[in-house]
Amino acid sequence: MTTFDAPDVRARCGWVGAAPEFLGYHDSEWGFPVGDDRELFERLCLESFQSGLSWRTILAKRENFRRAFAGFDYRVVAEFGDAEIERLLVDSGIVRHRGKIEAVVNNARRAAELAEAEGSLAGYFWAFEPVMAETESLDRTSITAASVALSKDLKKRGWRYVGPTTVLAFMQAAGLVNDHVEDCVTRPLASAQRANFAIVR
Repeated sequence: MTTFDAPDVRARCGWVGAAPEFLGYHDSEWGFPVGDDRELFERLCLESFQSGLSWRTILAKRENFRRAFAGFDYRVVAEFGDAEIERLLVDSGIVRHRGKIEAVVNNARRAAELAEAEGSLAGYFWAFEPVMAETESLDRTSITAASVALSKDLKKRGWRYVGPTTVLAFMQAAGLVNDHVEDCVTRPLASAQRANFAIVR
């Protein structure tokens, strides 16, 4: 995978060069391990909204999404009903796609069930962290065995808009895999955080 020389003349993952706002997201968030249940839910929801769209669109609307979906507190969103869904469908600050909006509400209810059953979303998601050998070819595929396994299990539990490609993007964003390219200056930083990351089961 190619690299991009950022304004500080240090190499980053090639996709960072597509938009100026990608640099900060890449350097401080993407690929760093996430252990907070609310944030994990947010990351998965945003990747679901991104399906078929550009990540730049989603990133630009992220604060609007947070406002619209109660900060992605899944226990609050789980209580959304028809009135809240209709309100979201006319909210120009977010992606007004009925299927995806309804999926977030459904998935919030499933997340509450999952957290109750497994102890935490973090403990559940991190159980699907792939072994190192699988991560070596991530830049050449849109799905992996781990993303397929997680996608299947989520669907079995009733989650929506969680296909294996979306799930892999979530795993990359939340640090379950470190898909920064070898020459990217951020890769060792993400690796160091993962080495010191305590997973809450």
